[in-house]
Amino acid sequence: MAIKTDAVGKSYPPVEYVIGTEKIREFADATYDKNPLSNDEDAAKAAGYAGLVAPPMFAVVFSAKGVAPAIVDGDVGLNFAMMVHGGQDFTFHKPVVAGDRITTTASVKSIEENGGKGFYVFTTESVNQDGEPVVTADWTLIVRGV
Repeated sequence: MAIKTDAVGKSYPPVEYVIGTEKIREFADATYDKNPLSNDEDAAKAAGYAGLVAPPMFAVVFSAKGVAPAIVDGDVGLNFAMMVHGGQDFTFHKPVVAGDRITTTASVKSIEENGGKGFYVFTTESVNQDGEPVVTADWTLIVRGV
């Protein structure tokens, strides 16, 4: 079965996520992140931040909501039964803090076939309420048996 490549370049509507103080604390706790900037509001404010600072990989929480519509898009044609996670590559531009409104847009970066596998790469770009970039990510999914 040949993979579909027509969706390459397709973009999806932006998705907004408001960064919550307790969500940051829960994520830090779940990942054993003891950084005071992510756990202690007084420490974060003393360091010059408006609130708790989200750990870098918290980006998965808000950006996954942006990439999800691309992954399930029928135009992409990704076969979930044969899919494995290939990797994620994040470029961090600015810290994310409690109270930020993050808007994430996603697009299909590439779809390629190699060695009987489909390689699906999606890109997300997340900006804060001031339009400043906070993180850009590539999400790679591999589909076996294409």
